[in-house]
Amino acid sequence: MIPSDNEGFTEEQKQYLDAFLRGIAARAGGAPAGDSAPSDIHRAAQDRFIAAGKKLVAEEEVKRKGHPLDMWDELMAEAAEGRFPKGTDVFRHKFFGLFYAAPAQNAFMCRLRMPNGILMSYQLRAVADIAEAHAGGYADVTTRANLQLREIMPQSILAVLTAVTDAGLTSRGAGADNIRNITGSPTAGIDPQELVDTRPLARTLHHYILNHRELYGLPRKFNIAFDGGGRIGVLEDTNDIGFAAVAVPEGSGVPAGVYFRMQLGGITGHGDFGRDAGVLLTPEECVPVAVAVVRVFIAHGNRTDRKRARLKYVIEAMGLAPFMAAVDHELGRKLTHFGLEACVPRGPVVKHGHVGVHPQRQLGLNYLGVVLPVGRLIASQMRGLANVAATYGSGTIRLTVWQNLLISDVPDASVPAAKAAIEALGLGLVASAVRGGLVACTGNTGCKFAATDTKGQAMALADYLDRRVALDRPINIHLTGCPNSCAQHYVGDIGLLGVKIGNEMVEGYAVLLGGGAGGERALAREIYSEVSMADLPGTIERMLKGYIAHRRDGESFHDFTARYPIETLRALFDTADGMAA
Repeated sequence: MIPSDNEGFTEEQKQYLDAFLRGIAARAGGAPAGDSAPSDIHRAAQDRFIAAGKKLVAEEEVKRKGHPLDMWDELMAEAAEGRFPKGTDVFRHKFFGLFYAAPAQNAFMCRLRMPNGILMSYQLRAVADIAEAHAGGYADVTTRANLQLREIMPQSILAVLTAVTDAGLTSRGAGADNIRNITGSPTAGIDPQELVDTRPLARTLHHYILNHRELYGLPRKFNIAFDGGGRIGVLEDTNDIGFAAVAVPEGSGVPAGVYFRMQLGGITGHGDFGRDAGVLLTPEECVPVAVAVVRVFIAHGNRTDRKRARLKYVIEAMGLAPFMAAVDHELGRKLTHFGLEACVPRGPVVKHGHVGVHPQRQLGLNYLGVVLPVGRLIASQMRGLANVAATYGSGTIRLTVWQNLLISDVPDASVPAAKAAIEALGLGLVASAVRGGLVACTGNTGCKFAATDTKGQAMALADYLDRRVALDRPINIHLTGCPNSCAQHYVGDIGLLGVKIGNEMVEGYAVLLGGGAGGERALAREIYSEVSMADLPGTIERMLKGYIAHRRDGESFHDFTARYPIETLRALFDTADGMAA
């Protein structure tokens, strides 16, 4: 590729030029024989389905025509003309983290991504500025420890994307068929209980993805999480890949130390948690193994049926052992197989440990868990929290999958002042047993798929319950507006799935109970299929009062509901005051 008269170049310069020229040739569709462009792995997978006489879904046809990331000029024209996308262009925009929210909102939503959910105070200030100048003046914390901006007009999309980049953040690949925000333990590096700091792993994988175009445009979206064994969970077993830290003692056949177990195929919205892959990984192995798993998914994921285009279904079709053999082949070596029973279990997850003041592993320092009403922050609150983090802590803000945030590294002596500053913003460090675990998706005020106003109804439900039920044990209530389950209703103590009821399309919920993750792993079971929003608060009140009346000493709602079949629970709850005869 390099002309022969370039004798003046060093070998390193020649290699750089060779790679550069090959990249140009590949992008122009003229990759040299024997070479391949990054998109070829996807085209080969699509070709296999076409050769089998199957029809690609519309999204695959879009990706086949050209990489969706190659549309900056189109975004410029769209912004200049002030127009929204149509048809399959709506899908392409999601590769930049831009979601056209019509008909719920005639505007864009921009989803960011930040590895391990961590950002600095100056970055939160920048997000506040962007929200105020170009969006609706607020941001939502998501269930992937992330931020979303809403009510963005088409004229502002480039201003938003460039301002996000200027702040050292990105929205690239935050939507569509891509690997979503890499989550990790929110107390990574500061947790007295943790086995390993997940921040370097999340950050390394984040940047690997951003710089490998072939890791975009997967058969469907893909979730990855790292759990370091700390006191706050990250729901790693609900991800396509979940890495869970474990300790291995002396005499186990491998060097003693901290490793990771890999769980595959978690997708609770489709009724499944991740299954243990049977391998033991050093921390250094996690990122290359994750990439190998994604590449096998690219090669074998369904391109003709969006409902079955997730990793869970690839593993079910191939079988776990053949799938792991394909991962070994992709890596070029065999992974270490090791029994889960020989590993020391992680310490317990503290339910609602993401709320309140907690000592760090660093003597004299604390992290403060700030309660955010259903995950929403207005611009002035973002600036205020950034100031608190910079003034009283290290300037670090940690988002959690529970739609709240932590401010870390606050000295003991500064806790009262930091608490007062947070309360002055209309926020706090204390939550009721209901509010501490209240999770809600965007709902129908901002999402076209949602059947219900989840955020508004979650707040109304919490107001009602706090006045009428004296709970002394934490409980998680998850409200999701549609079966996509962005709020993961299947892992809530009480899961609420939005539905429309009757000919008048009244907003209501299917009610499920008994879900949990980690040490409480269970999929929630449906107890009521259709409860109108008007009747929902009273229904949940009866459920909670029935639990209080019939539980054993100190028994959690999760354990209580696990003891009974649904029919028995319904009989206990369906009395006027929740008290059985």
